[in-house]
Amino acid sequence: MESIAMLVIDMQQGLFDQAPRFDAEGVVKRINRLTERVRAASGTILFIQHDGPEGDSLEPGTCGWELLGTLNRSEKDPVIRKTACDAFLGTGLADTLNRLKVTTLIITGCATDFCVDTTLRSATGRGFEVLVPTDCHTTADRPHLDAETIIAHHNFMWENLILPENPVKAVPARDIAL
Repeated sequence: MESIAMLVIDMQQGLFDQAPRFDAEGVVKRINRLTERVRAASGTILFIQHDGPEGDSLEPGTCGWELLGTLNRSEKDPVIRKTACDAFLGTGLADTLNRLKVTTLIITGCATDFCVDTTLRSATGRGFEVLVPTDCHTTADRPHLDAETIIAHHNFMWENLILPENPVKAVPARDIAL
């Protein structure tokens, strides 16, 4: 039997303390509502947690490394730790998804332009059907672009990637049918 999984990428205290994230409170609320819907549909929620180097705001064991306390997380939800933007690179994510017979991934989290984008592209290359809730990922302003523009740009890019057999579906969270 095929199944669905939702990735919640790098929603960690240090990233939100470091710089304001666009619509952070709204993104967390929508992620929490979507996790409940995925659980109700017998899907799996996987939290992806970035391990930064010593002295970094995401150094393992520090307050910044911790997942946001406002996330709706169950003790049963697996946590996959990573050290690169791609949540598949050097982790057990692919093995976990294969073991669970996951064919569809819902990708959410922080930062749109780094870890969310890199993981999404890696997932498509691995043959997963990818759904990206356009309102369940966030980032900070960058020197050349504001966060809202970055998010809009990535939503457009993902929906228009040339993937004839398995295009990315980018829609608001409320429009994701489970």
